[in-house]
Amino acid sequence: MTITPTRMGLEDFLAYTSDRDTLYELEDGELIEVPPESDLNQRIASFLFAYFLRQGVASDQLRTKTEIAVMGVRTTVRVPDLLVLSEELATALEGATRATITLDMPPPRLVVEVVSPGKKNIDCGYRYKRSQYEARGIVEYWIVDPIAQRVSMLTRIEGLYAAGRWPKRMV
Repeated sequence: MTITPTRMGLEDFLAYTSDRDTLYELEDGELIEVPPESDLNQRIASFLFAYFLRQGVASDQLRTKTEIAVMGVRTTVRVPDLLVLSEELATALEGATRATITLDMPPPRLVVEVVSPGKKNIDCGYRYKRSQYEARGIVEYWIVDPIAQRVSMLTRIEGLYAAGRWPKRMV
């Protein structure tokens, strides 16, 4: 007899407390461990955090390691490298016991993903997350690719992302 593992729903994921030092995403109902970020990826995310602060984005609207529920075949929860929240979303998260943006909350203004090496990570950042963030109604999605040395800036226009690129190569 074959035993099929039970898929988690959002409520199961939010109630999951085992090994709190490990970061997880929920992908189509399956719990996926998120490996630690490389030093380069962390430096890029930190640079962008500081950049947005210098551009006048309020500190309470910038988030790292915040979960966001998105559409998928089954329940999916992503943990982007950086989020820029709307004032309304920042208010909705105030006092939350867990940094999770649920489907009944407004979407963030911007999601930034720094792509890690490997075909699976590249496919996830450029294909799967793109369609999930697009369906979630996120206005902007930036894909920072340190290996290709480019930033793809996607803007949601009439329900679909249109791509642009940061004009300079990353340093």
